[in-house]
Amino acid sequence: MLAVLMLAVAAPRAEGRESWPSVTGPAAGAAQAIGSGAAGCVRGAETLAPNGENYQVIRPTRHRNWSHPATIRFIHALSASAGGEGIKGLLIADMGQPRGGPMPSGHASHQNGLDVDIWFRLAPKRLGGAELDAPVPVVMVKGRDVDAAVWTPAQARLLQLAAQAPEVERIFVNPAIKRAMCRAAPADDRDWLRKLRPWWGHDEHFHVRLACPPDSPECEVQKPIPEGDGCGDELESWLAKPTSPAPPSRPHHQARPLPPACAAVLNGEGVTSLAKPGARAYEAGH
Repeated sequence: MLAVLMLAVAAPRAEGRESWPSVTGPAAGAAQAIGSGAAGCVRGAETLAPNGENYQVIRPTRHRNWSHPATIRFIHALSASAGGEGIKGLLIADMGQPRGGPMPSGHASHQNGLDVDIWFRLAPKRLGGAELDAPVPVVMVKGRDVDAAVWTPAQARLLQLAAQAPEVERIFVNPAIKRAMCRAAPADDRDWLRKLRPWWGHDEHFHVRLACPPDSPECEVQKPIPEGDGCGDELESWLAKPTSPAPPSRPHHQARPLPPACAAVLNGEGVTSLAKPGARAYEAGH
């Protein structure tokens, strides 16, 4: 009976979000993405350095710049390739917590170390001080189309470079941004467009999700993306929905239980008390 009670205490509550942000460091062991982006955790996570050669981590006090090493490698590669084409100053937003798991605010996903938000706003001149902690985003959408005053070839090319990375499985963007990319892509180079998945919000940033890495047998494989470039009826069905104002977001409830392995990830060494991150939500919650 005592053993049963101890297991009950050790297991993470799927519906609760209080314990995961209190962890200050990663779970020991080889890197593994466990479960899915919406119900999972990560072992052996690494932290992204706040300042890179062509990027900065914004809102660093959130302590959400952790991920599976594959995500770190993707960010470094993207920032390097973008910088090589003159696209300067990437702003990296939320990735995940030191051991993944549910966040107290802002996301229903970003749980297994394979998600990262990247702002469309570029900052060739590095941000500092208060602006880094509370940066101002730039909305790229106006009505049912991109805003030509702020949407430039740099944003489009950055998105294309991310989608062409073989480890990227899908990228969530506002439907209007997907349509702009569909219009601009040449007829002989459209395979990568299918990775751009329309989703409300995502007019200030794009949300990259990597495929399960080979080192992660407990990672939940995502449903396959439909065939084709996604620029036809599926996209039009999204654009037919109200966009201004966007459909209201509902408070997130962790409906899916976390994988059993996440109990050990959460309750390993290194759990200490941290002040809870700010509760400003900026993603509708997928």
